[in-house]
Amino acid sequence: MPTESPRALVEDFQSTFNHILTELGRVIIGHREVLEQILVAFFSGGHVLIEGVPGTGKTLIVRTLAQVLNLSFNRIQFTIDLMPADITGTRIMLEHDGHREFSFFRGPIFAHVVLADEINRATPKTQSALLEAMAELQVTAAGTTYHLPPPFFVLATLNPIEMEGTYPLPEAQLDRFFFKVLLPYPNSGDMQQIIGSTTGAEVRAVTPVFAPEAAAGRVEALKGLVREVLVAPHLVGYAAALIRATIPAGSKFAPPEPTALPPDESISRYVSFGSSPRGGQALLLAAKVYALLAGRVNVTYGDIDRSAIPALNHRLVVNFAAHADGVDPRSLIEQLLHVAKRLHR
Repeated sequence: MPTESPRALVEDFQSTFNHILTELGRVIIGHREVLEQILVAFFSGGHVLIEGVPGTGKTLIVRTLAQVLNLSFNRIQFTIDLMPADITGTRIMLEHDGHREFSFFRGPIFAHVVLADEINRATPKTQSALLEAMAELQVTAAGTTYHLPPPFFVLATLNPIEMEGTYPLPEAQLDRFFFKVLLPYPNSGDMQQIIGSTTGAEVRAVTPVFAPEAAAGRVEALKGLVREVLVAPHLVGYAAALIRATIPAGSKFAPPEPTALPPDESISRYVSFGSSPRGGQALLLAAKVYALLAGRVNVTYGDIDRSAIPALNHRLVVNFAAHADGVDPRSLIEQLLHVAKRLHR
């Protein structure tokens, strides 16, 4: 943490985060926990996968977030005929002063906030066009690398109720997403407010939190502050133990060694593959954001626990037995947290 006014830096982060939430709330009714998780991932430097039924506001959330942050925004509608070049860009031959040369025309991925709408409607080849951009903030076309402007934030949406004509995201693609958040139906009160406010003459609008010329720099400074939050060695060990506990006992990819948490029978029965180290990175980075929001410069057990479900629920690959018994990754993670709290507190 920088030595100059650490308390002021923390308070600035808190106020900015809450200001963004307030502005989002002017347009997005309800879903405060979802909005908070999206912002936690954003300031952690990660990307978000949003799953929800049609009409619950997934696209509206992403577009409004870009407006509030005053960052550039592009929406990519994923369809079966979408090609990788439609995302990253393509080279076109142009003639100038009698000479022909190739020029690269940038695709819609060159924006600060990118909405990959219904990402599972595109083929795996097209889905993979996002991988390099999400991991390395760059795209490569015809042997030339083009860097993306920071901050770079991908929010992809999934429609869970239409499986025909869709392609499940490969595990490697899922692992690139920092959080997976579920967007539920609004409750009765929010439902009434939504349908009432969106059918009247008044159009809800937001006020950008950052000035256009300062937005990218302010966001990057706040993301840098997150990295400065302290994590004690025993808490790093706790996060590592949680990740290790998601791996089924006897897996050929897991070294036979003593673990901090005892092997869980449910994990061994229902999970084919556990979380990668990226899951542990997500746990700690998100925990750092939650620490700042609580006014602290150090992470606690509770910060890590709060990050566990959105960070890990898409990283556990469950088997047929889990589907047959109605067991989902969320319930398995909750069970692990219960055991971890009992042993480590």
